[in-house]
Amino acid sequence: MGRLFTILTLFFLAFSFVANAQDTSKKPSTKFKNKKPKVALVLSGGGAKGLAHIPTLQMLDSLGIVPDLIVGNSMGSIVGGLYAMGYSGDSIVDLIKQARWDKLMGGGVSLQNVSAEEKAEFDRYMVELDWVNGNLKLGNFLLNDQNLREFITLLTFPVYDVNDFDDLPIPFRAMATDIVRGEEVILDSGSLALAMRASMSIPGVFQAVSYDGTLLVDGGLLNNFPVDVAKKMGADIIIGSDVGLQPFTMEKLQNLSSLMLQTTMLNSNIKRPENRDMCDILIDHSEYLTYSTGDFKSALAIYEEGKSAVQDNKDTLIELSKFLNQYKQREVELPGTIDKFVIDSIVFTGISRPNLALVHARTEIEIDTPYNIADVIDGVNRAMGTTLFRQVAYNLVMNDSTVVLHLDGVERSPYQVKGALHYDGYHGVGVIANYTARNVIGDASRLLITADIAEQPKFRFQYQKNFGAQRDWWWRTEVYGQQLKQKVFLDGEYADNVRNRYYSFDNQFNRNLKSLRSYIGLGVKYHHTNIKPSINPDLYENLFRFNKYDNYDIELYTQYNYNNMEKVLFATKGTILTGYLGKSLYGNLQLEFSDEKIPDFDGPSKGYTKLGLDYEKRFRLTPQITTILGTSAHFTFEDHKSDNDLPLSDVVLNSMYYLGGNILIPRNDFFVFPGLKEEEIVLNQFVKFNLGMQLRAMSNIYITPHFDMASVGFGNFEGYIKNALLSPGKWTDLSEPSVVVSAGTTFSYNSILGPINFDASWVNNINKVRFFIGIGFHLNRSN
Repeated sequence: MGRLFTILTLFFLAFSFVANAQDTSKKPSTKFKNKKPKVALVLSGGGAKGLAHIPTLQMLDSLGIVPDLIVGNSMGSIVGGLYAMGYSGDSIVDLIKQARWDKLMGGGVSLQNVSAEEKAEFDRYMVELDWVNGNLKLGNFLLNDQNLREFITLLTFPVYDVNDFDDLPIPFRAMATDIVRGEEVILDSGSLALAMRASMSIPGVFQAVSYDGTLLVDGGLLNNFPVDVAKKMGADIIIGSDVGLQPFTMEKLQNLSSLMLQTTMLNSNIKRPENRDMCDILIDHSEYLTYSTGDFKSALAIYEEGKSAVQDNKDTLIELSKFLNQYKQREVELPGTIDKFVIDSIVFTGISRPNLALVHARTEIEIDTPYNIADVIDGVNRAMGTTLFRQVAYNLVMNDSTVVLHLDGVERSPYQVKGALHYDGYHGVGVIANYTARNVIGDASRLLITADIAEQPKFRFQYQKNFGAQRDWWWRTEVYGQQLKQKVFLDGEYADNVRNRYYSFDNQFNRNLKSLRSYIGLGVKYHHTNIKPSINPDLYENLFRFNKYDNYDIELYTQYNYNNMEKVLFATKGTILTGYLGKSLYGNLQLEFSDEKIPDFDGPSKGYTKLGLDYEKRFRLTPQITTILGTSAHFTFEDHKSDNDLPLSDVVLNSMYYLGGNILIPRNDFFVFPGLKEEEIVLNQFVKFNLGMQLRAMSNIYITPHFDMASVGFGNFEGYIKNALLSPGKWTDLSEPSVVVSAGTTFSYNSILGPINFDASWVNNINKVRFFIGIGFHLNRSN
């Protein structure tokens, strides 16, 4: 009834004649006299469906209708807040076209922003829990909103100096819910970015926003379509755009998801009919929208669907436009932004004393230095890259004389418990359990205790500490061990089993060259390999006719590491470059044979020098296709002067390299080569090349055809380099230099358990196609 009255009123006012109306006997032209009516635009919440509000804004722009007030909730507050500060409907469409929604909605921190010393542990676990007061605590949100916060703050920077929302080009209100007191909160001042973000803090999805001593969540819990707020603020004409769901009927409340959603929206649903009735023009999208609240990947399709309900109301909006033409409209323009500003002081809150120096150093933001807003966001991302925080918010407080940067962090617990699962045909099923403690042995330190609980168990104990004025020097001590049941292959066929125990004690002293990308370091490590036959030689003679193999070495080395990949898994751009130079200081070898004709040996092992280089480059050809180029070259040089006549290339396993397998991020000195079984080729020299094309077939599904080739050598460097590419030898002989080639395709799914990979690859010499399936990460390399 009210809607019909408005249509008739606008019609009569536009054409300046009088007729009878259903609710009044007065001339409509006398309703506002000479005062312009206050026009309010109200935008409901609805997650991704809120993008359907944008065609309404475009229609208002085209008709010259300028609201005097905007009230929004959740996604309606994002769209409405941007419109209120001066963005046009068309410019907001451009923003959603450019936005990377997968990154904004829970993308988290890019690997490129993670500190160089933290990359090895970043994003390796399926579950990460905080240990607080003796209890495990899961975060109260599912998506990391750091990127979304930064995106909103960047877009609202033009109104950085507006504190009162009435001073925006169009006055604005954002709805939120005080989850502590159970009350509606109408946000009308302060940081516009914070208000917009708080309004869409969906419980259980996004983290609640701290505000004035309480916590704010999505306004939709109590008032998803806040038309009553606009009415109480004196709105004369209300245009409402509602993308919310109709409440479910009893027949549809037959599953848990619909029951939970109905429960969450219970209070809003009670207010909904009255709020809809108060609209003079109601743009109801419910019958046109086919996507869900989480379908941000379909942002443009939702926007297109939003046009239908607007077209249903086009004639009414045209009449309103004609009526409002007799009044002067408010002028709306997006304020200009300052390019550079000098920060006078930085205020850190929510950051504990042991972490403060590290965070300050990683932000790389200093006072009395000119910056732009992008520089500040980069600094915030570097702070997040320390992996110390759930979120880092920032705010610039500016006046005529000073600029103060406020950085507010929400730290993770200093004690965390993490876990992951893995499976593959080499190692079976395993559960990785990790305990991480921060600052328990000195400031800016990290302690890791990790175990792979499996049939073939592994463990790692690691301590790391940053020091120096910029915290760019760091020490790492690590103890690593594993117990494997290894399969031995000859001529490409399974030949035997052995039990292999490996231990290492590694101490590194490193310096970051670029805090997020590269470091150089010096280290010394002790590593010990102990191998025994899986079956007693008295009962069954093994392939190598031995009882025991025991080899340890102390190695001095220097290393260089560069990594600017943007993701741990399925990266689409970036480079990895590592270099290694190591010298054996002392070693010992003990060999006991079951064959009495072969003499045992127990004494110093021959010394060696190891030199290696690994390179991988990824770049996008199209948004869906990424090219992968990689090469590795590793060599071992025997010491010529030695009292030991045993050839290094035959017996000293700690000096050798292991080629084969598909395990992601293998142990040091182990190298991936699809089609070969793990450790199938044990060698002393090799040069490897690989080419791949990573195709993103669907959201989390990848297809990667690949070609791999390696020149391999089993003797000393001099003998290898002469015949590296010309030798007619077969790699299956494990004797002469030869070339191994494989070609195949890996099919991958990026699951909640981690990467699921299925590979089929053909290998030369044996002329077989071999298959591999693997799930998750392994406890292996730490640098």
